[in-house]
Formats: sequence, structure tokens, C-alpha cells
Amino acid sequence: MTAVSHPYERIDLRTSPEIKALIARAAATSGVSLSAFLIAAAQERAKQILSESETLILSPSDWEAFFSALDNAEKPRPKLEAAAADYIAWRNNQKTSD
Repeated sequence: MTAVSHPYERIDLRTSPEIKALIARAAATSGVSLSAFLIAAAQERAKQILSESETLILSPSDWEAFFSALDNAEKPRPKLEAAAADYIAWRNNQKTSD
């Protein structure tokens, strides 16, 4: 008989009795278990924090500068092209000398 793996991870928390009582009251008022309340609250806050850190908010002038930079990204870059050609030539010489 093979053991069934549990699809959940465990998080252990330590807190003061006062904070636990406060959270337990809020969970009971919400009609959910303490664990469900903590998970929902932590998940909501985690999403909020990540959304704030991953969202870029630009002023109208910054927005225009951003799109201008994107629009000009395809302009020829002679020095970059020359460096790439030099690298390709160097790499080809390395292959033939091996």
C-alpha cells in the first residue's frame, strides 16, 4: 500500500494570546475557521503587495517617453552592429582554429 501525499504545505505561527483571540473573534464573526481566515487574509494581502510592486504607474509625460523609447527601439545601431559582426568573425575564427 502506497502512502498518499498531502497536497498542502504547513505554516506554523506563534503569536500572543491577545492577537490570537482577536483573530479568532474575527474568524468566528466571518463564519470561517481560524485557518481559513488566516489563509484568506494572508493571500489577499500578498496579492495586494505583489500587485503594487509589479504595477508601473506613469505620469502622462513619462508614458509618452516610454512609448517614444519603444517606437525608437528599431533604429539602426551602427556601433552595435559592428560589434556583433566582430564577435561573429571572432567566433568563426575560434571554430576554425580548434
